[in-house]
Amino acid sequence: MNEQVSKTSLALNKRRYLIGISRFIFFTTIAVLIFFIPFQINGNTEILFGYIYNFLIEFFGIVGIWIISVLILGNAVLGFTGKFISKEGSRLHNFYKKDSKMYIPIYFLGALYSTLYTLQVSIPAFNGPAAIVGPGTGELMSGIALAVMWVIPLGAIFIPFFVNYGSIDFVGTLLQPIMRPIFKVPGKSAIDAITSFLTSSSVAVLFTTKLYNMKYYTKKEAAVITTSFSAVSIGFAAVVIDTAGLMDHFSKVYFSSFLVAFIIAFIMIRIPPLSLKKNVYIDGSEQEAEARSTETYSRNTLGIAFGSAIDQAADSNEFFSEIKKSLMEGLAVLPKVLSMLFAIGVSVLILAEYTPTFEIIGSVIAPFIQLLNVPDAALIAPSLALGLAEMFLPVLYIADMVGTLDIQARYFVTAVSMVQIIFFAETGAVMLSTGLPLKLWELIVIFTLRTLIAMPLVAIFMHLLF
Repeated sequence: MNEQVSKTSLALNKRRYLIGISRFIFFTTIAVLIFFIPFQINGNTEILFGYIYNFLIEFFGIVGIWIISVLILGNAVLGFTGKFISKEGSRLHNFYKKDSKMYIPIYFLGALYSTLYTLQVSIPAFNGPAAIVGPGTGELMSGIALAVMWVIPLGAIFIPFFVNYGSIDFVGTLLQPIMRPIFKVPGKSAIDAITSFLTSSSVAVLFTTKLYNMKYYTKKEAAVITTSFSAVSIGFAAVVIDTAGLMDHFSKVYFSSFLVAFIIAFIMIRIPPLSLKKNVYIDGSEQEAEARSTETYSRNTLGIAFGSAIDQAADSNEFFSEIKKSLMEGLAVLPKVLSMLFAIGVSVLILAEYTPTFEIIGSVIAPFIQLLNVPDAALIAPSLALGLAEMFLPVLYIADMVGTLDIQARYFVTAVSMVQIIFFAETGAVMLSTGLPLKLWELIVIFTLRTLIAMPLVAIFMHLLF
């Protein structure tokens, strides 16, 4: 009898192992092909994920802008109803329960902006306020919103390929001895950084949110990862570098910025507000000290990584149920994200375009830039504050001065803008909308600290490389 039980147990373990390893290999391969491998498509080198969402943007055209407006307007109405009218305990009330009361007017402001822009591009006779619908405000914001509208559901569909079938466990185990002592985060956070560099910073934020909700990350870890590793993609970095007239120096600019970003992450985790975040999970449970222990590499590390990945893949739910669950989570936050994007993004862009706000801030930091011996300090200083609105604005600000600005000044602006990470036209709004443990004031403080830390670091590389 015992022999029969042992044989049955062995057969079950073998079957579980085969299921786990086949799932791990298959879904990891698909995920790598979608997110990380460049393909030649229509004469262009593109990541498959980027090609898919760009195709959807072009395919839907102006209909996509209408979809955004409907989602934002619906979110404003439902948000007001859920927060102030619906009964406590109802589904609508629970959905908006955690939203601050201040979010409701923000939602309506986003609805106003998006509706005016949609009418502007849809009805020839309609002339909306230039400050709201102009090329530097509403038009710029609509392009970003269109990308985010497709990035979030597509990311929700493909992220389970990494999270649920062992990839994240494999990478996390391998990189734990590096990431934990240096950045005080799990090794699996390296996936966030890689995803961001190769696809989209919004995908990286969504990726972090999913792992936070699944209790892979504590509040502190999620805050650190999303504000430190959700960097601009390499594709968009090329656009930024080219706009600054530095394409001939792409490798120097990109990889020095890459290094600066990791140095900043090392510092930021050790100072407030990130250092004050608690190592508790989303449900309030404490993280055990063992989970924060620093491991070292051994001859068994690779085997442990494979074992962890296979166990996760074998224990995962059926594929379509995982995709459905993830997609529903992504679609649930999409209206809030788009509302924040339009409300905060357009408002900050209006300040940048039509007020001297950022010039005043620039005049304050110009002396500091001069101390770093950066050429043309007074000319470029206002551009650095613009990064809070949209990461492309700093180089756009100097674009018409490329021919006259010193190459060191152009490098300085480009590199700083690429490592600021938090900009409210995209990543900042997504962070606030997805339930991550970050407040608006914290994001502004983190942006300011990152900029102040980045400036001397970038200045060092500037003097070494140019």
